[in-house]
Formats: sequence, structure tokens, C-alpha cells
Amino acid sequence: MSQFDLEDLPTNLSDNEHFHSIVERVISRRGFLKLGAGASAAAFLGGMLSACGGSSSGSNPASASSLLGFKPVEKYTGDQVVMPEGYSVSVLAPWGTPLFGSTAAYRDDDSNSAADQAEQVGDNHDGMHYFPINGSEEGLLVINHEYHERTMYADREPKTLDDCRKSQHAHGVSVLHIKKNAQDRWEVVVDSRYNRRIHGNTETKLTGPVAGDDLVVTSADPLGKTVLGTLNNCGNGHTLWGTYLTCEENFNQYFGTTSPEAADGNDPRDALLRRYGINRAASGGTYRWERFDDRFDYMKEPNEPNRFGWIVEIDPFDPDSPPLKRTALGRFKHENCAMTLSRDNRVVVYSGDDQAGEYIYKFVSDGYYDPNNPIGNRELLKEGKLYVARFEDRAPRGEGMLGTGRWILLDKNENEHLRQNDHDFPDQAAVLVKTRLAADAVGATPMDRPEWIAVHPKTGEVYCTLTNNKGRTESEVDGVNPRASNIYGHIIRWREAGDDAAALEFEWDLFVLAGNLNVYPPNHPRAGSANVTRDNAFNSPDGLAFDADGRLWIQTDGDDSDAGDFAGQGNNQMLAADPATGEIRRFLYGPKGCEVTGIAWTPDQRTMFVNIQHPGGSWPKSQWPEITGGGARPRSATVVITKDDGGVIGT
Repeated sequence: MSQFDLEDLPTNLSDNEHFHSIVERVISRRGFLKLGAGASAAAFLGGMLSACGGSSSGSNPASASSLLGFKPVEKYTGDQVVMPEGYSVSVLAPWGTPLFGSTAAYRDDDSNSAADQAEQVGDNHDGMHYFPINGSEEGLLVINHEYHERTMYADREPKTLDDCRKSQHAHGVSVLHIKKNAQDRWEVVVDSRYNRRIHGNTETKLTGPVAGDDLVVTSADPLGKTVLGTLNNCGNGHTLWGTYLTCEENFNQYFGTTSPEAADGNDPRDALLRRYGINRAASGGTYRWERFDDRFDYMKEPNEPNRFGWIVEIDPFDPDSPPLKRTALGRFKHENCAMTLSRDNRVVVYSGDDQAGEYIYKFVSDGYYDPNNPIGNRELLKEGKLYVARFEDRAPRGEGMLGTGRWILLDKNENEHLRQNDHDFPDQAAVLVKTRLAADAVGATPMDRPEWIAVHPKTGEVYCTLTNNKGRTESEVDGVNPRASNIYGHIIRWREAGDDAAALEFEWDLFVLAGNLNVYPPNHPRAGSANVTRDNAFNSPDGLAFDADGRLWIQTDGDDSDAGDFAGQGNNQMLAADPATGEIRRFLYGPKGCEVTGIAWTPDQRTMFVNIQHPGGSWPKSQWPEITGGGARPRSATVVITKDDGGVIGT
């Protein structure tokens, strides 16, 4: 997920008066919010942030949870996946796994071709979902591939067009038919008709208000309706009608220019390219695709960047169906998306824009979900209303929550700020292509990197990870982002007015402020909230998901140095929380250098799938999953987690 830098951090935050005022309000106001009939205030507020610092003894102050039945994992800094006692883990579908009998095997020497990669599992596994075929014994595991590892090329940069194609084919999505074998282990069903790679050159379709607009027309696509590929596939979602949603995040890094106009400090980018972070000259990282592939040169194809940054819908059961870019949901760095229903059965989709200072969005469909009309449901993401969140730092009626908020409509005809600006937003298509600029214009609340969003399956409240933001200054601190130089991150949650996901107002609080009692004393802003202890200290919450019983699973993507501000936290990890009590327990550690991301379950909740991305950070710091001492390159992969007694994961 997004790169970040944690150098040169100020440490004297004890004078953060605004932060302490927020904490004091939480401590002094323990009353429950007056909710609508049938709503459970206790369920929502039972785990509310209760203090600035956690317990100095390391014991969790929250009540013992009935949801969390495992013994927490102790700190780990090694090169394996570590689980609680009574759990087992195995590796499934690492980068390069062949999907078909005719596909070349993965080779650990850069020699696989672009054609090979197009039929192999992609790189840097991220969000995913399991679609059952035979319940919890057989199904389709659909996996995102966010980017390619630097070990893909011998010289770390492409030297030919085939090198570029190989990189492009490592991106996207894998649809894998998986099944338990005779030894009760999951494996890929090679040559299954369902197996499919969707990558950076797969034909996809633009749908909704932006399809055919001048802003997405290119020389190769004069109709503006067909895009080659989906890129930087980060988090995910899934629909009520059985399709997969993949989210395009940091698409900006693939675009640059070889034009001399960008040399010597000149900047030919327009405001839109700059606002979305397109590089002035060369593309980011080691990509440099613009040298060999003109569509990634923004001077040659100025509209090509506008064709990325969308949520893409995929039918995993129809390998002949094109992926559909759902433009009505807005264009930004989508981390993941979470779907639910309004009271009147409209589809609601939440999504965060993963960059410091960006926003949280909500889409509400024009049409209505009908469980008896599966064909009609497939059009629900084509048209609807897009909103952006504004958080207010004030208590509603002096009671339970920390603040209120409202959803601001991003509609050319109905929002006054957008209606009056014909230069930047001549029509709704322009609003959606320029979603970030539209959100700027209406005064949305800048957040500390809004990443994964999850909706509680029983109560309907919405949770969002705010990973970190070292750049937030004291003058920019507010209630929902209460710390300057926020190196640890936090998780917020909100309840929509009337428990209606389509409501235009909501009330919010803070579920947890990540922190580190191993380094800072209680009551220090960096100690974390009361449900953070020495034994569960973590930083940079990222992945987030609820299981069917209401456990909240938290995955991290942050500093795993186990030193300085991060001493005692170990590698990146996955934790489980009980939203009612606020208790948080550490469940899993990944190998050194990795990000723990992506989560899925079989319907019986007895198998959990988790992705291990970029183990080691970069080769040769890790050899996972081939821990043989033979110098193997690290490979992203899915791990399969089961409980030795066959029980539900987390109990």
C-alpha cells in the first residue's frame, strides 16, 4: 500500500492540548447515545476510547471478551508466520504459481516471460474474497495484486517492452479455483475453466457517467469506453449479488513522460495531473513504462491517467465477462470498499482515499436491491449519488459520541459550489474524474490516510483505519484526527443517523488510538488509548474486516524495525478486537519486512485466508516462504489458517 517516511519525527507531544481535551471529553462523558428504536447504544459505545494512555501493567482494561478465545501471540521479529497455540498455517498460491498445465513454472532467476506471467499468479497479493462452489470445501479465491517486486528484473528497471509487459501482467487480479485435496489441504485446481488472470493489459469497460466522456478519450480508444487493464489493485470488496470489487489505488506511479518539456525543472503537468500525483518527469519506483509504452506517457496520452483510479467489478464465475470500471463511485486512490444496504434497500458503498490529507466517500445507488432480481442488481453500481464526509469536532447534544458529521453531495447540478464552477466541472463526468478537486471545493475533512473500511454485520456501524500521518501539524489537529505527527495511526467509527446507511448525517467516535507503552508513559499522546497495552502494541492499522460473528480483524502495514518509537511492536501483524468491549488481542505475525493484508473466510469460518505481501521488503532480507537457506527470493503468497480442533477461527 502507500509508501511513507517516518524519519525526523518530533517527540515532544505532551503539550498537545487539543489531544488532551478530546481525551478528557471521552473520560467525562460515558453516557450512551440516544439512538433510534431497536438500536443498541451499548453495543456501539461499549468499547469507546476511555483514556489517553493504556494500562501501564499491560493488562487490558476492557472486560473479558466472549468473542476472543485465543491466547495472544508474543512479540516476533523472525522470518515466518506465527500463530496462536492451537492453530496451523500453510502456504497457498505464491507469486508465479501456474494456473494451467501448459503454463511455465515460476523460475527464481528473472527468466519468466511476459507471456508466462499472464498465466501465473500475480505479485504482491492484497485484498481478496472467497466465493463458495461447494460450501467450505471448494470455491473461487479472488486475489488482488498491487504491484510488482523489484526482483522482477535483473537490472531492476525494464530494458524492453516485454519487460514492461511482464510487470503489467504481474498486476491486477487472479481468479483461482481452489479445493481441498485428499489430505484436507487447499490447492489450486490447475486447468479449471474458472482460473483467470486479469492484468494491466486485459480489456475492461468504463461504465456510468464517465463512459464516453472527452476526459477519457485516447488515440487508441476514440469512443472513451474501453481501457486496457487495471492497476495497483489494493483492497477489495464484494457485492450482494456475488461479484468481486477490486480497487485501483496508487495508479499515479505508472505515468511519466520522456518529453524534453519536462526536463530541466520544467513542469508541463496541469492541475489535475498534479492533484493526483502524476510525476513531473519519469514514472515512480522502477517502472519507467513510458519509455516503451506510449500510453503511460502523459504528454502523448494526457487522458490515459483518467482511466485509472476506479472501483472495478468482476464476475468470477464468468471468465469471458469483461471487468467493469464503475465510474459513478468516483476516481481517487481507492484503498478498499465496503457494501451495505440502506433502509429502503439502496446499495451503499464506502471507500477511503489512501493518502495523507485525503477523504472518505460514500456512494448510494439510484436503484434498489432486489434479491429476486439478480440480473437487475448488476446495474446498481452504474448510477447513483457520490458523497464525501465532513467531520465536526463537537459532541451531539452533550452525550456519548465525540462528534457529528455529514455527507456532502458531489453532484454538479445539486451542489452549489460545483454548480457555479463550470470551468473545472462542466458536467457530472468532470466531477467524477476530478473527485479529489470536487471534494476540495466543498470542504471535506482531510484525514490521516483513510484506508480500509468495514461495516459491522450485526449493528451496522462503520469502522475505518487511519494508518498514519506524520505530516499533520498542531494547527491541523482536530477531533477525528487528534494527534500531530500521527506516526501510529488510529481507527474511527460512525453510526449513520437513524441507523440508515443512506442518511446524510452521522455521529462518530474513536475506537482505538494506536500507540506504544513500551516507549511512552501512560497519558502521553503516543501511549495510545486504554485498549492498547504493552502486549498488543501496534502501529499503522491498515487492513480491516469483520467476520460473521462480529470480530474486527486489524492488519498492519507500518514500521517493523522494532526500534525507537516502534520498539516492542515486532513485525507487521494481525489483531482481533471485540467492538463491544474494546479488547484487542494479537493473533498473527508475518515474516520480517512484510505487510499483512487481505482477509477472507470460508462460510463455516473454519478456514481463514490472509495475504503476506512483499516479505522482507526487498530481497535478500527474507526468503519466505522458501525458508531453506538456499537464497531463494521472497514471494508474496496467501496463507491458509485453521484451528487444530476444527473450530471457528478466533474462538
